[in-house]
Amino acid sequence: MKSIALHILDLVQNSARAKASKVFISISEDPVAGSYQLKIQDDGEGMKEEILQKATNPFYTSRTTRRIGMGLPLVKLNAERTGGSFKLQSEPGKGTSMEADFACNHPDRLPLGEIDDVLVLLAVGLPQLRLVYEHKTPGGTYCFDTEVIREITGNIQESSLEIRRFLKEMIAENLKDINAES
Repeated sequence: MKSIALHILDLVQNSARAKASKVFISISEDPVAGSYQLKIQDDGEGMKEEILQKATNPFYTSRTTRRIGMGLPLVKLNAERTGGSFKLQSEPGKGTSMEADFACNHPDRLPLGEIDDVLVLLAVGLPQLRLVYEHKTPGGTYCFDTEVIREITGNIQESSLEIRRFLKEMIAENLKDINAES
């Protein structure tokens, strides 16, 4: 993965496959403290303990269409290569929570990337999912919530390219306003 946004895309798609109806994504960056934290929580099926123990092994996947699963192992690798940490918790019937801490100023920390594109893609592509993205910086907090967006625009999946372009620009501008790192 070349960016944190691509990790988010992959992990939210996993949450949707696990029948989540809500996914909460949080990025908290504090350059002064040197911390950059990514959290993703879902209310999906969750994992049994034996599967949870294997989930960060790239040679394990619960999918039957392929033999490897790189999503969680790559997030873990990318966090740890910056001197950060990785935690994964899950409970059957209650969902899964992942937390990756990155050293903010480490040269190996991936950039955020095109999070605006990823959020619009997820909102359009997974209409059954309530997606809440919160990004905190010393300059402020921005929150993107598909429930709020759907109240305003109606069915995002059927929305025009103009509305999708507007959402992308809105996300990018709000992240710029809080000085989020890309």
